[in-house]
Amino acid sequence: MSRRLDSPLPRDWPKHTRSGLIHAIALAHLALVRIRSWCANSRIARVRLAAESERLHAEVAMLREELRIKDARLARIPPRKRPQYPPAERLSILALRAARGWNAAQTARRFLLTAATIASWMRRLDEGGPDALVQIVEPVNRYPDFVRALVAKLRATLPHMGKVRLAQMLARAGLSLAPTTIARLAAKQPRSVSPPPRRQPAVSLPVDRAPRRVTARGPHDVWHVDLTVMPTSAGFWIPRLPLSFLQCWPFAWWIGVVLDHASRSVIAERVFHMEPTAEQVCALLDAARQHAGRAPRYIISDRGCQFQDAYRNWCWRWGVRPRFGAVGKHGSIAIVERFILSMKTEALRRILVPLPLPLMRAEVAAYVRWYNTCRPHTTLGGATPQEVLDGVLPAGKRPRLEPRARYPLARRDPATPLRRRVRERLELVVERVEGRAHLPVIELRRAA
Repeated sequence: MSRRLDSPLPRDWPKHTRSGLIHAIALAHLALVRIRSWCANSRIARVRLAAESERLHAEVAMLREELRIKDARLARIPPRKRPQYPPAERLSILALRAARGWNAAQTARRFLLTAATIASWMRRLDEGGPDALVQIVEPVNRYPDFVRALVAKLRATLPHMGKVRLAQMLARAGLSLAPTTIARLAAKQPRSVSPPPRRQPAVSLPVDRAPRRVTARGPHDVWHVDLTVMPTSAGFWIPRLPLSFLQCWPFAWWIGVVLDHASRSVIAERVFHMEPTAEQVCALLDAARQHAGRAPRYIISDRGCQFQDAYRNWCWRWGVRPRFGAVGKHGSIAIVERFILSMKTEALRRILVPLPLPLMRAEVAAYVRWYNTCRPHTTLGGATPQEVLDGVLPAGKRPRLEPRARYPLARRDPATPLRRRVRERLELVVERVEGRAHLPVIELRRAA
């Protein structure tokens, strides 16, 4: 049994000697496992340490035998035909050489190389670039540094927008990033999450009082109309008597909005000095009808005093069926209220609301133009309201740019836009609608 297994066996060995040798080694392993298990569970610490030491020595011996067998197979291949070590493994070999204190000859003998090869690797250790002999493999899905700079600049330009809206803005410019990638590249601080409010048990309504839903069949089929108050820079109003009388110019503006349900586009808007009358609301609807070229099938509004007799007569004259939100029910006219909130948050609350009427009309008109043509809408899948209204292909669905040099361009999902690889550096160009910094239009261009 002392003969090495890699040496030739005698020819005069009887039959089944080789099989018996393998079975004997297996039985010896079983006996060792039995003894080691008894020693490992012994109450004597020295016995346990001796068992662990003996197990580790046996493990090292078997690993060396395993490496010898693999090296013997590789040594049969001519040196010039052997597979080369990848760059990452070359760096690991040099690191192992430094840890073990080997010289070039010892390292070359261990890995079936020549001492000149090891010396060449050491001379070119600090070289960089794709042609370096020793380099660290860059992940396939890692974005270049200028993408992080683009995200940081866009975050500074639009601090009020979330990661989903920022991802849609970049997709319209041709750069496809996931919302989680936007948050990671921007190094956004985590927000404190408040516990969700307790839900009240649902109350089933009688069959005759169940709410009726209005569904838009296409653009200009269902409209929403609503009024809101925006304080000016001259003062603020409080909705209590007698200060509630201050809800008029120069302390506040009244804004009327007509919104299309299917495309989420703003059809008409108007600014009033004070709370508008029913006739002024009807004039606003006439302007929306002339702009759209037709009247809708339904118009959804609240139950304010402007939407009573004169408003109903206008709807009857143009064949429109009015629908009203429930009194005191949150979200009954949520679509137009959400637009009003966006207009105040993204535009009017970021400037000093002007006192002259022409300036206020220009501010509202500029935001409406930006909202319809440049701002991606989450409900529309990243498209703008004007793209949905015109029925054109959204900019976010067009072929996108791929800045990662090693990322595959194969399209796995038919719904995913095709990609075009860019090897040059890109920069974020931010243009403003009529010079307004809070209404940006972004575009990606090649850096100079």
